Amino acid sequence: MVTVPGPVIAVMAHPDDLELWAGGTLALHTQHAPVTGAVRSHDPQRDAEARAGARILGIDIELHPCLDAATIADLIHRHRPDVLLTHPLDDVHPDHRATAEAVLTALPDAHIATGTPRRLYTCDTYNSLTLNGPLHAPVIIDITTTYEQKTAALAQHRSQPITEHFGPMADNLSALWGARIGTTRAEAFRPLSILGRLPATAHL
Repeated sequence: MVTVPGPVIAVMAHPDDLELWAGGTLALHTQHAPVTGAVRSHDPQRDAEARAGARILGIDIELHPCLDAATIADLIHRHRPDVLLTHPLDDVHPDHRATAEAVLTALPDAHIATGTPRRLYTCDTYNSLTLNGPLHAPVIIDITTTYEQKTAALAQHRSQPITEHFGPMADNLSALWGARIGTTRAEAFRPLSILGRLPATAHL
């Protein structure tokens, strides 16, 4: 039996994290179901860049002063996502680790109350290297058809070193993950259990 993909929430630390680590996958998912990006608000320029990038990806965006466990629990209760994406728990960036920890803190009670999310994934990180070594990400999504959207959305973050640093890194990572599955461009994710359960699925 083939199930239809359901709503997705991506909870990320910074306005450009949505595009960097999951932009192609989020844009792909909008073809089937609603997608919401939740990031911490920064200054007016970065918040405007986040909105511009989200428009290109075709996703809704919520900017929050704080992405603590209570805020994330509220997101789950309001959106009832099938899938939740966040950063690796062993990410090299402390803001990313804090966001992932807040997600895990919020998840048990929110899942018991709502039955959602049904699936939890962590995304890629800087050059796919975590504090514990190379990233283990067995779920690889072909984003060849949405890669231009990803790069166009990432380019909206003009206050950040996109051209010099993040853009080339995203280009390299998408090509490397794509090569692993015999396609041009891809993004990678790692499934985490929700209350001890890792459900099988044919899609993210």
